[in-house]
Amino acid sequence: MAFFVCSNCGFGSVSWYGKCPDCGKWNTLKERPDFSKDSSRKKESLKKISITPLKKIKSQVKSRIKTGIFEFDRVLGGGFVPGEVILLTGEPGIGKSTLILQALKKIRTLYISGEESGEQVKNRADRLGVDLDDFLFSNDLQVEGIVESATEMKEGIDIVVIDSIQTVYSKDIEGATASISQLKEATKLLVNFAKRNSVAVILIGHITKEGEIAGPKSLEHFVDAVLNFEGEKISNYRLIRASKNRFGGTDEIGIFEMTEKGLKEIDNPLVFLEDKKSLEPGKAIVGVSEGKRPLFFEIQTLAVPTVLAVPRRVVKGFDYNKVLLLLAVVRKNLNLSLDSFDIYVNVVGGVSIKSTSADLGLIASLISSFRNIPIDPSSLFIGEVGLLGEIRKSFFEEKIVAEGKRLGFKKIFSSRNVVSVKDLKNFIPIAKSTMKINPSKSGKII
Repeated sequence: MAFFVCSNCGFGSVSWYGKCPDCGKWNTLKERPDFSKDSSRKKESLKKISITPLKKIKSQVKSRIKTGIFEFDRVLGGGFVPGEVILLTGEPGIGKSTLILQALKKIRTLYISGEESGEQVKNRADRLGVDLDDFLFSNDLQVEGIVESATEMKEGIDIVVIDSIQTVYSKDIEGATASISQLKEATKLLVNFAKRNSVAVILIGHITKEGEIAGPKSLEHFVDAVLNFEGEKISNYRLIRASKNRFGGTDEIGIFEMTEKGLKEIDNPLVFLEDKKSLEPGKAIVGVSEGKRPLFFEIQTLAVPTVLAVPRRVVKGFDYNKVLLLLAVVRKNLNLSLDSFDIYVNVVGGVSIKSTSADLGLIASLISSFRNIPIDPSSLFIGEVGLLGEIRKSFFEEKIVAEGKRLGFKKIFSSRNVVSVKDLKNFIPIAKSTMKINPSKSGKII
């Protein structure tokens, strides 16, 4: 009996298909021999497993390799662990290679590049002012050759960087480079190398808007840590988060600013706020906790009468479905007729807020724009909003409040003094302004 295997994803079938049912690629199913009838394969004998009480196994304490960049080490959990495999993902051009060059400038590194030549890497290092005396470079991309060479020189290197994982290939796997089967095989070999030789490995992977990552998303279960490098290309700010970390926490965040000389660490919690305290309606300051550090963001909301049958909802920097949920809560509890308004929500700075602590501030900015009343710029909003309109306590709320007071916020609104979104009509501090208030007729709050 013939057997067919997809050269792209590894899907197997006893019948041939023009289009792979699993990955959707055309003409990728190739005929393979029926291994069940292959007499040359010897049947492996039964082996009983060896069992050891866990309390008799000695703990292995490994010193971490620090990069010297505190924001990066913070997310890693204190630095690289020997033998750790890290997947660093992000959109093309976001600055992953720049981050790696700056972070590993004092660490013995084998840098495998499939996207840039040695001259290009050297030019970037010169522009960044990075001394690469401890860097070894290669653009040979066969994973078996990479593993063999790195094993021979394991005493002279601490980290192996693959930039990017989509460019390497295995000689034993058929299929195009960057196919799922190629990526999985290459990653398995690199993971085995890291564990056997106690050499850390960084796999750089791209994320495309189509979601056909050809790697990062399908490789997360192979690696020890998954770091996401985020930020808008039009913005100078970059964030690095850990969505998985076997040797540290996933609640930390690193903040950088992209400059002409590379990435600059940011430790100011007010970095995303403007210095000027303007009095425009639709603007609210929120406090959130990213890991153990409080950060403050400006949320801007614009509510304008619509000319469309279905009003527009445009969201940037906030979860779209979360905004729709909060709009429903406002409509139910404050009797605002939002169906006749287009609503635009934006987080200033080109960053995304994932914390629920920003719910209260978003609703405050919405009411401010809807009623055309500016909010006192010395006000701070902290709180999660439930479906019933109640204000819930946020994670690390006490620390955010304390930091807000230290930074000069005079009016802080949280679950301590706001019970429900209905209270916002009384608690929102209206700034002193000569602006004429002209709320819409349908926007009366009862």
